[in-house]
Amino acid sequence: MKKKLPVRLLAVVGAYVVLVALISVGLLAALHRFTPDPGPVREHVADQVPRQLQELSAPTQGQVKTEAVAPAAGSSSLVDPAWVARVAAVTGIPEPAVRAYGHATLRMAAEQPRCGLGWTTLAGIGQIESQHGTIDSRTLGEDGRSSREIYGPALNGTNGFAAIRATPESTRWHGDPQWDHAIGPMQFIPSTWARWGADGDGDGTADPHDIDDAAWAAARYLCADGRRLDSDAWGRAIFSYNHSADYVHAVHRAALTYASRAS
Repeated sequence: MKKKLPVRLLAVVGAYVVLVALISVGLLAALHRFTPDPGPVREHVADQVPRQLQELSAPTQGQVKTEAVAPAAGSSSLVDPAWVARVAAVTGIPEPAVRAYGHATLRMAAEQPRCGLGWTTLAGIGQIESQHGTIDSRTLGEDGRSSREIYGPALNGTNGFAAIRATPESTRWHGDPQWDHAIGPMQFIPSTWARWGADGDGDGTADPHDIDDAAWAAARYLCADGRRLDSDAWGRAIFSYNHSADYVHAVHRAALTYASRAS
């Protein structure tokens, strides 16, 4: 016959088990709290957006002129070609990029009219990110693709960049098995593209290297969660795209410049 353990001993053992469990839960919670989130940098909205960005006024949106009747044969763009040519001439933005920004703006206005996204905002981002797909002597083709694909530097935690490990999925985009890289003219991190990427030109493919798709994805990202980009939320929205006050101000200046030239 087995002897029963003393009640006091059972109580001590029980308390020890509970203590170990509590410590384990606490450690797991602490690790979860302090382990860097492996998601894309641009998905993180900082707890404290700098006040000067919170109060930054939205650039003039600029009116996009639509096709008088219907898109031209072979094109899914909603934008008037004459408007595209005029804006490209006065701003220096390549026509395929103007068309992409204008089309994304019109499409977003139809789907989420309260967002108030202007083509000048997309153009400001396109200028700072890749000079509208023409950075380093590239040219932007009529198909919306640069003459050479655009990859940002390795996101390896040095030189002010975040540290984001590559995944098998992201490596298929940029070829680096160790670190992630932003890709395309609007510089999407692959994991962000996986969530927000979409077919902007109706060719059946969502490609971050196609400025039509990239501009539409940027519009979807900026207008998410009911954001109002025609208000003082503009600075917060751009800050979520890239967590740098200098970046936000640079995009703001570029957007204001394009709005002034195209007015």
